[in-house]
Amino acid sequence: ASLRPSNAMADASNDLLELLPRKDRRHLMTLFEPYEMVPGAVLCEPGAPTHNVYFPTEGVVSLVGLNDGSPDLEVAMVGREGMLGAAVALGITTSRLRLLVQGEGMALRMGNADFRHELTLSAALRTCINRYLHVLMEQMTMASSCHRFHEIGPRLARWLLMSQDRSHDDNFHVTQEALAYKLGVRRGGVTNAAGLLQEGGLIEYRRGAMTVLDRKGLQASACRCYAADREAYAALL
Repeated sequence: ASLRPSNAMADASNDLLELLPRKDRRHLMTLFEPYEMVPGAVLCEPGAPTHNVYFPTEGVVSLVGLNDGSPDLEVAMVGREGMLGAAVALGITTSRLRLLVQGEGMALRMGNADFRHELTLSAALRTCINRYLHVLMEQMTMASSCHRFHEIGPRLARWLLMSQDRSHDDNFHVTQEALAYKLGVRRGGVTNAAGLLQEGGLIEYRRGAMTVLDRKGLQASACRCYAADREAYAALL
């Protein structure tokens, strides 16, 4: 599997669903309802019960950890490569994170009870979700280490690549303030890091509009965590 788009099956709209046998996927598609993801919308607040699972087909959702007295911190992001609410497979229907829509798009939504029922019917679905849970835990663990030990510039390059993978777009509308909380740093640090990437011809950034100009250059500038994330996803899924 890949975090970049696949054209293997024209009817596939989410990479996790694409991994399922055709019969299982077609059955699930009859049970989903479309859900429009609006930037800034909160799908779940920390400690609140969840009612649905979401399989994004477009757009990106940030998983944000809330810290008393400290800036909020993005610990993971989910797009077409994954799902939201995978812990329902473990019988957990609350989250300690805020699920915040970062980029507009669509998702496929299903109620928790219906999804748990489908898990009992499909061994392929259970295996896929269990593997994805492991990948997500690995990504969160790596993100905590990345935030602690890596410099802002490589982390910003990693974030841009991850966003590009999930949105399938080279253009982003994101303020320096928003980037600061996603990276857990001060706004001035983001300004300096983005300026260096722009001077190097890797991105163009003005008035909240950011464009990736040189993906290979960003990959060379990103910390090792970006490649490790992709390798973990490919190995397990």
